[in-house]
Amino acid sequence: MLENYYRELVCFLNARLGNRQVAEDVVHDAYLRVLERSSDTPIEQPRAFLYRTALNLVVDDHRRNALRRTEPLDVLDSEESCFTPSPHKVLDHGERLDMLQRALAELPRLCRESFLLRKIDGLSHLEIAGQLGISRALVEKHIVNAMKHCRARMRQWEGH
Repeated sequence: MLENYYRELVCFLNARLGNRQVAEDVVHDAYLRVLERSSDTPIEQPRAFLYRTALNLVVDDHRRNALRRTEPLDVLDSEESCFTPSPHKVLDHGERLDMLQRALAELPRLCRESFLLRKIDGLSHLEIAGQLGISRALVEKHIVNAMKHCRARMRQWEGH
């Protein structure tokens, strides 16, 4: 049901942010946030919920960027050493990456390629459509479906 609002939300954010690629990234992140929510309570107004999630992500990003501009570089350098992952976290990250690769391998070719060209290569939906010889709307659908599939498989595998 949420897929129905994809284009509308991208256009809405593009008008406010002035950058379609950033708008598409925010919408992808909003979809992931909604798909990952832990509450079993049904969303009564999915369109409003998705818009609010996307706007919250824009505000959060703006705040993070404003904070980065005001912090001295030596503080950022010293904090970086605190974030070195433990061997356990590296292993967990590697396991999650393996699961993600398995989930992606289950997808149809065009769905998988659309997702990878967007998330790994950073291509726009229009560029992906041109490269794969499909419509931009189909690229958008493939990316959303890939995210849903990967999220569902990751949850399934992490539960075992």
